[in-house]
Amino acid sequence: MIDKINGLRAEIDGLTAKDMGEVEALRIKYLSKKGLVSALFADFRNVPAEDKKTVGAAINELKEFATAKINGMREALESSDGDDSGLDLTRTAPDVRLGTRHPLSLVREEIVDIFRRLGFTIAEGPEIEDDWHVFSSLNFALDHPARDMQDTFFIRRQPDVVLRTHTSSVQTRVMEKQQPPIRIICPGRVYRNEAISARAHCFFHQVEALYVDKNVSFADLRQTLLYFAREMFGPDTQIRLRPSYFPFTEPSAEMDISCDLCGGKGCSFCKGTGWVEILGCGMVDPNVLEACGIDSKEYSGFALGMGIERITNLKYRVKDLRMFSENDTRFLEEFKPAH
Repeated sequence: MIDKINGLRAEIDGLTAKDMGEVEALRIKYLSKKGLVSALFADFRNVPAEDKKTVGAAINELKEFATAKINGMREALESSDGDDSGLDLTRTAPDVRLGTRHPLSLVREEIVDIFRRLGFTIAEGPEIEDDWHVFSSLNFALDHPARDMQDTFFIRRQPDVVLRTHTSSVQTRVMEKQQPPIRIICPGRVYRNEAISARAHCFFHQVEALYVDKNVSFADLRQTLLYFAREMFGPDTQIRLRPSYFPFTEPSAEMDISCDLCGGKGCSFCKGTGWVEILGCGMVDPNVLEACGIDSKEYSGFALGMGIERITNLKYRVKDLRMFSENDTRFLEEFKPAH
């Protein structure tokens, strides 16, 4: 029995392995329940009583030796994984696929930069809002359709808490805390309870602007809009203002720009009119100013708002709004800057 143990020890002492797979195979061969070392314990019952102490000690020493040998091979292979002796520093680096800015981010920054040149500063607010800042302070009637759950996402168990439907709530928060002059731009994500389709989504992005000071007129609004349109879409862009209605502005208007595809002659994109709608605007309603603690007899102001997705569509001709939120890298790669 002792000779068998010594022979097995010599065999284990000469073991080598090239990879972790071979190390595991050796562990199974020698140290598993059915391995060669374990088999010695099974034969131990046949050893004469007077030899059991000597043989038992030899088997235990063999097991410890085999365990240490196999663990040593495993550690040697693990440490060799970090060895850079075989690293060829002259090889060409593999191609790395770089990401790109999202088109909505690109357009948002372009819009903000245009208004920043006019002296506007960025203002931000919470996406989870209360009824006062989203509706009541903005002159929404109690029976206005926007207050229905068919149009707005309400937070359960808190009927006065909603996901903001526009970034106008940021404007009211600023007006509550700051007296004029106020000149801010409010970019952010908003939510509407709409079915998702190629032309609509339950969330999208807006940029709104607010200017409140003494003697602010509709002429100031029009000149700001003309400057923005020509900076965003080109120096030959024309604008058109059409009367409209919004609860928080009076008078209110919707602004169209001349179609840059047909030059105003009419095409399928502008539906033959030569004009494309891009935003809503108007003079801040005196009720809104008063609700926010601003004297409407001393101050006046204008506000405007646009969807970033809408502006992005006009610049890049994206036909399906869902592409903006599906994280398709093929779509995003189209907006890589040219080198």
